[in-house]
Amino acid sequence: MEFTEQFAQQQDTNDKLKSFRDKFLLPKHNGQPAVYLCGNSLGLQPKNLGEYIQAELDVWAELGVEGHFTNREKTLANGTTITSGNWMPYHERFATDVSAIVGALPSEVVVMNQLTVNLHLLLTSFYRPTKDRYKIICEKKPFPSDSYAFESQARLHGFDPKEAVIEIDYSDGYYTATQQIIDTINQHANELAVVIIGGVNYYNGQLYDMKTITEATHKTGAFCGFDLAHAAGNVALELHNWNVDFACWCSYKYLNSGPGSVAGAFVHEKHHKSNLPRMAGWWGHNKENRFKMEPGFNPIESAEGWQLSNAPILSMAAHRASVALFAEAGMDALTAKSKQLTAYLEFCLQQVNATNAFEIITPSNPAERGCQLSLLFNDKGREVFDALTANGVIADWRNPNVIRIAPVPLYNSFSDCYRFAKIVSEVI
Repeated sequence: MEFTEQFAQQQDTNDKLKSFRDKFLLPKHNGQPAVYLCGNSLGLQPKNLGEYIQAELDVWAELGVEGHFTNREKTLANGTTITSGNWMPYHERFATDVSAIVGALPSEVVVMNQLTVNLHLLLTSFYRPTKDRYKIICEKKPFPSDSYAFESQARLHGFDPKEAVIEIDYSDGYYTATQQIIDTINQHANELAVVIIGGVNYYNGQLYDMKTITEATHKTGAFCGFDLAHAAGNVALELHNWNVDFACWCSYKYLNSGPGSVAGAFVHEKHHKSNLPRMAGWWGHNKENRFKMEPGFNPIESAEGWQLSNAPILSMAAHRASVALFAEAGMDALTAKSKQLTAYLEFCLQQVNATNAFEIITPSNPAERGCQLSLLFNDKGREVFDALTANGVIADWRNPNVIRIAPVPLYNSFSDCYRFAKIVSEVI
């Protein structure tokens, strides 16, 4: 590898996924495309996303309530024909493509609600504490919303969160070794109710060994789940094969579906016919007799059985636009490019960090990260971040001194990585 603009441009020329960059709207800085490395916070807008939404607005305008039962076809500007309308089973359109993104069976995934809502709904089923087994294990420094969810779940069941919620400490710096996770699980084995970990930690970007964590958890008799907010659409996942009990994720980061857009959930098929308690709503009720409006909840025997309400069509339409791009590109190709991009970005940053102004706290092992790199600054991190912003870089700031960047393979280029490192060299 070379830290030269020519090398980056050559890599872009050889990139088999380079055409996907033109399928997104890139923010501008002084009339030129910004260096957007913030897809781990909010993904970019697909150019045809508005057409997907407009198709549903047109059905609403033309048919009103009959849009729930009537299909319409629309040809997009790129020549693709999509089916709009028929809102009743709208969520079913995601099963195949979303299951491919997270490594699941189509029956194991459902698109619904938002991330923390889904986390609470799933914990209602899978966090069933007893007097003796009541502990929740999570990673060190989980996303704050997860922390709040775990604390409130413990309190709802009458436990003190300080005793019930166990964070696995770092092994070295900001890194947590898999063995330390296993040791912590085993240490609390007799008191453990559930392990719920972020597949990729939002702060340091570490990708955890979900298969091994799941196996270790199941040996204790506890359930195992994952918050995949920073993993879905970012790293290769095999939720079904890993025997994960449950998982949830948002769609506005790597899945590019718009701010606060609809989220997703996974429930392994082994639980579909179980008698696990759950919060019930009419959209999770058996489709055959849903509209008989009879008392007594009869859940659908799939992940759909955890639904509460009918589909939010407009945000789901936005989600369809992005999911279609994932289906076209394929997760194998995306993760392969992600490893190349991230390795090149890391290399470039190492070339410009002669004064050790920052430390990359994300693991250097490609098997232990996705496309995010977290830069921990010794001091003046905020000044550097502001200088980057002034020079056309869109990144993410996290207190007290971390700048998070993510070269997303769907729309970022090797030239983006080079430009970022070059600007860093000028402002540190």
